[in-house]
Amino acid sequence: MDRFYITTPIYYVNDVPHMGHAYATVNADAIARWHRLIGDDTLFLTGTDEHGAKVAEAAAQNGVSPKEWTDRTSARFQEAWAGLNISNDDFIRTTDERHYATVQRFLQKIYDNGYIVKDTYTGPYCVACEDYYTQEQLVDGKCPVHGRAVTEMSEDNYFFRLSAFEDKLLAWYESDPETIRPSSKRNEALSFIKGGLKDVSITRTSLDWGVSVPWDQDHVFYVWYDALINYLTAIGYDEDPERVALWWPKVHHLIGKEIIRFHCVWWPAMCMAAGIEPPAHIFVHGWLLVGGKKLSKSMASGEEAPVKLTEITPASLIADVGVDALRYHLLRDTPLGTDGEFSIEGLTSRYNSDLANNLGNLVARVATVVGSKCEGIGPAPDPESPLAPAAATAVANAREAWERFAPHEALEATWRLIGAANQELETTEPWKAEPGTVDAVLGSSLEVLRIVSLLIAPAMPATAAEIWSRIGLSDTVDAQRLPEAARWGGYPGGLAVTKGEPLFPRRKSGT
Repeated sequence: MDRFYITTPIYYVNDVPHMGHAYATVNADAIARWHRLIGDDTLFLTGTDEHGAKVAEAAAQNGVSPKEWTDRTSARFQEAWAGLNISNDDFIRTTDERHYATVQRFLQKIYDNGYIVKDTYTGPYCVACEDYYTQEQLVDGKCPVHGRAVTEMSEDNYFFRLSAFEDKLLAWYESDPETIRPSSKRNEALSFIKGGLKDVSITRTSLDWGVSVPWDQDHVFYVWYDALINYLTAIGYDEDPERVALWWPKVHHLIGKEIIRFHCVWWPAMCMAAGIEPPAHIFVHGWLLVGGKKLSKSMASGEEAPVKLTEITPASLIADVGVDALRYHLLRDTPLGTDGEFSIEGLTSRYNSDLANNLGNLVARVATVVGSKCEGIGPAPDPESPLAPAAATAVANAREAWERFAPHEALEATWRLIGAANQELETTEPWKAEPGTVDAVLGSSLEVLRIVSLLIAPAMPATAAEIWSRIGLSDTVDAQRLPEAARWGGYPGGLAVTKGEPLFPRRKSGT
């Protein structure tokens, strides 16, 4: 058994959760579930980022205090994740008292170590990013991420001496090329470091919605420096050294590509400045695109937005296709590390081809023939079945893919096994055979369904549990541990098999 600590970005609460948030969270959840399935001691963290100018601005626009706004909006994220069957072990809010204390202790340590100094900042600032830019980084004078106008800011701030860590960061990057993946994103961050690092402002005096600076009460910490520390808050930084020692070396940050600089440059430097190791692993995912545009709430109200995000929410799609179908689509159609086009048509196509025609059809066929030929009692599998090596290959390929943060490949491997089982049924045609002569074929098909239930459990937990129950197994999928549970021959036979309603009724195109 190993330990595995996975985190999502904490989501900004100036608006409601959308499919871009769901994409990251479902991927993290599936990876966490996989590690539980193989017996790892797993910790899965997500949460909400609740300070800064954007939140204060959104609260004012809605006529409530920042605290009222964050309470309301953070609850929406928790409701969305419950609706998507997200299995997080902790949900952190940056307005939690535990987080305030951790931020102050962590940054006080950096200050005491001499890496925070006071100075004056003047330059372009994007409220949507909560970030300063140089003139060279602007695109046509606008924010390079959001394409909106920036404002000129000038105020006395405390600065983190990021420039002092240029060589240390380069050495860290060279020490383990796998720390940041994919390699293209690693190279992007590395290029930024090699271009020269400047000290960065980490406090504000122009607003009071944030964590106060312990050595200067006139300042609050800049939202990004507060937010990044959440990963340490959750494991008891500076309060429970033993717990930090257990979990921090096993941390895996899953982040979007728009926040590479913060996580792959600022954050490891901050850890170094505080005297702890940088994060063990950072995986950078791409964006969900609609009409070639990033799916994000900041685009939703702009002229360039191709869709209204209120029309593409997790809840609305769950109501249409179900939780597991949506989870499957998000995991299967956009490989982590690349951008992917999101559409209702794509969701429907994947639903019909993979879920209705393949998985759903296999479950229905097997149950129907067991009912007609075996009086509803599932026989044991054939030890020499041609499906046995196919199952072993699927398990091995799925495991290797999950370890690489490649859920789409793990699911591809699983669906090849489903296809092989469907083909075996087409070849042997057990529905035409005499009762009593089809036991080996049907038993092997039931064994495939048992193994498929295990392999889809991280992606489609409710469906896995339903198939497990329909083939008569009395324990639970969650109680199984790989690789032992996925070895051929685990289906005992002699169990009642239930057909039930279609798992995934076919849908009309575009619905």
